[in-house]
Amino acid sequence: MSDAKFNITQSLVSELVATQFPQWAHLPIKPVAKSGWDNKTFHLGTTMSIRLPSAKAYIEQVAKEQTWLPKLAPHLPLPIPTPIAMGTPSQTYPYPWSIYKWLDGENPTHQNISDHTQFATTLAHFLIQLQKTDPTDGPPPGTHNFYRGGPLTIYDTETRNALTALHGQIDTHTATAVWETALNATYQGTPVWLHGDVSAGNLLVHNGHLSAVIDFGSSAVGDPACDLTIAYTFLSEKSRETFRKTIQANDAMWARARGWALWKALITLAQHINGPAVDPTDIQNIIHAILADHKYTA
Repeated sequence: MSDAKFNITQSLVSELVATQFPQWAHLPIKPVAKSGWDNKTFHLGTTMSIRLPSAKAYIEQVAKEQTWLPKLAPHLPLPIPTPIAMGTPSQTYPYPWSIYKWLDGENPTHQNISDHTQFATTLAHFLIQLQKTDPTDGPPPGTHNFYRGGPLTIYDTETRNALTALHGQIDTHTATAVWETALNATYQGTPVWLHGDVSAGNLLVHNGHLSAVIDFGSSAVGDPACDLTIAYTFLSEKSRETFRKTIQANDAMWARARGWALWKALITLAQHINGPAVDPTDIQNIIHAILADHKYTA
């Protein structure tokens, strides 16, 4: 879990740029239309963006992206963020932060994608190339990425607590079977590069096609099964099957992918019980898709 969020305002960002990068102080700064949870993002002029961690839990990601994104980019078939500069903590903002080249595009929706099968295929090929990139000295799963790419066992207690809280609201019997199947499908392969948070919010489309992959804050070298959760959180049944075939996920990898997707959906839905923070409908649909897929493949 993250710590308290830092209040990042436009005036604070302007002050940081003016103080640390005066050559860009004349450029307009404005928030992006849709910022993330881990970081707040702002436009810097028309060709750059500013990305600032929203809490202490995310600061390790700054140096990681600065170090590894330029090394990964030449091996990937789609653009990823390009770091331009790294800001330092100040008296008004206590964390490191980054300036990147701006990437055009918008987050994918079911309406702005021209061909969902092609979208799934393009994404799978990107992840295949990411996994093939030399992992030497890459960071293993840890606190910097909340253990994405590590064993699912680290979230066993949290998942089972959520199952208990959701008893009577979902099919907890099948959900438990999905979770235990995932736990038993341990990763036997060599650690490879993974993105760690492949979701619609971290993808960009342009003219109906997948055009870029952003936000590598959760990246690591480990088990890439967590990168397949988008099969349930965004893809439809047909494009999900295309995605799996293209990426050549065996039964064990697919079971772990279901586990990662189920863990996140369960804890989010359980949190909804105690407050109106999220609309449960989409989460329930994700859980339904996971359980249905498990029953079909069992």
